[in-house]
Order: sequence, then C-alpha cells, then structure tokens
Amino acid sequence: MEKLRLDKWLWAARFFKTRSIATEEVQLGRIKVNGQDVKPAREVKIGDMLHIVQSRIPYTVRVVGLSTQRGGAATAQSLYQETAESLELRRQRAEQHRLSPEPAQTISAGRPTKRDRRDLKGWGDRWSASVD
Repeated sequence: MEKLRLDKWLWAARFFKTRSIATEEVQLGRIKVNGQDVKPAREVKIGDMLHIVQSRIPYTVRVVGLSTQRGGAATAQSLYQETAESLELRRQRAEQHRLSPEPAQTISAGRPTKRDRRDLKGWGDRWSASVD
C-alpha cells in the first residue's frame, strides 16, 4: 500500500476517535498536508508532513507508515514521527498552562451574603431616588 485516505489515516493513527470526526476536522481546515488545505479523501503517502490542530493543541508530524486498521497506541504511534519543534511547542504550552492561575481562585468574595445583598439593594435604591 502506497497511499491512504487522509481521514482513514488520522483514525488509524488515533488522532481522532472516529473517521467521521476526522472527516469533519479536515473539512473545518484543522488539518493541512504539506502546508495546503485538503479534503478528507486526499491521499497521504509516506513522507508527507501533516499539521494537525486537535483540541487547540498543534501537532506537526511526518507520515512514516500507513495502516487501514486501527490498532493499539504503540501501533498508532509507529505510523508517524512528531517533529522536534512540535514537541517543544507542546511542552512550552503545557508548562504555561500549569503555571497559569486557577480561574476560580481569582474570585475572592464568592457569593454575597444576605447582608451584602441588602446593602447592594439599598445602594441601587439611592441611585433610582436621585433620578426622580
């Protein structure tokens, strides 16, 4: 086998859970082959460079094998080789994500108490009274 449909290869390489999801991602333009937008039926061959954006995570991989069957994770990883730049970029993004603050911790006060709500209500009444 020298060539294989792109959506079938993405499914076999375990980038996407189903072929229909792989097809949809290709149609949305999240997959590029050799820097070009492609269709799901585009045939990939060994040596092609793929740029894949999966859940906002970019991958740049070289096709090193073809398979029509979906196998285990080790088999799937043998179908491609990720570039060093792609690995470094993903490592940097993971580090930034790890160091970013938890959004829930930026909210200091939390839910207002009954007293806070009464104070807020009184504050709004003062503004409406001054307009009249």
